[in-house]
Amino acid sequence: MDALKQGWFSEINELWPGISLSLEVKQVLHRERSKYQDVLVVETKSHGRALILDGIIQCVESDEFSYQEMIAYLPLCSHPSPKKVLIVGGGDGGVAREVAKHPGVESIIQVEIDDVVIAVSKKYLPFMGRGLEHPKLTLNVGDGFEFMKQHKGEFDIIITDSCDPVGPAESLFQSSYFALMKSALKPGGLICSQAGTAWANLNFVQQTLQYCRTVFPICSYGIASVPTYPTGQIGFVLGSLNQQTNFKNPERIFTDQELELMEMRYYSDAVHRAAFELPRFIEKSLRPESIANPPSTSAQSK
Repeated sequence: MDALKQGWFSEINELWPGISLSLEVKQVLHRERSKYQDVLVVETKSHGRALILDGIIQCVESDEFSYQEMIAYLPLCSHPSPKKVLIVGGGDGGVAREVAKHPGVESIIQVEIDDVVIAVSKKYLPFMGRGLEHPKLTLNVGDGFEFMKQHKGEFDIIITDSCDPVGPAESLFQSSYFALMKSALKPGGLICSQAGTAWANLNFVQQTLQYCRTVFPICSYGIASVPTYPTGQIGFVLGSLNQQTNFKNPERIFTDQELELMEMRYYSDAVHRAAFELPRFIEKSLRPESIANPPSTSAQSK
């Protein structure tokens, strides 16, 4: 808040010690404490509008599409026939907007716990909030855990678009959550969850991938560039119940014309494959034997 008084918002958090990203702010559009978290929307000078929850940047208009497209299409294009999709979180509407573009998807169920995020996104972030009003979508305000307990074996894909593991999102980064997602999937189903950046939180990425491996026979970790996130990168943990899944090779490849009609700005089949080509130190650290015996480190996990 002190930074805002000087015309800048600075994201300072112990989740990424020693790193801060700052956005020059033209105007504060909305500030509110919901039942779960602090909700802030600002108009930045150079990057459009930004949604900030509990002091952490969630999405910025200039680059949000890279995150939304990748968390949606890495799993969508790894499944041979994704018809029914569950989104947990994603109250800004960006993931729903992207999933709805896939021609094979017939229905989308979304469960978001914070109705304030939904209302604010519809009002101030229409470039994403419009996804919440797509005819394929059924939106529920509630707890994703409780919803999945009541909907066993229903979904082809479950996408978890969560905040970082603080506040209401903390439970989405625990082993019990991966087991619950498995129970809500159809045979051969896939999951994809936001999983942080290895540059700042390698221990957290290792832990999240290990949780996935205890439940799913096929798992992987992919990355995307998002300039306004800490370190400029975000990662995703993916798991599949289908032993034949190869996340590096997409099942569905869209033509350039199809990508244009879908208004895709980041994702392509080439970018899909590249997402799983990791720097050597990350690839080594995520091998099963490395996670079983992680090196000691003073870096904080996310």
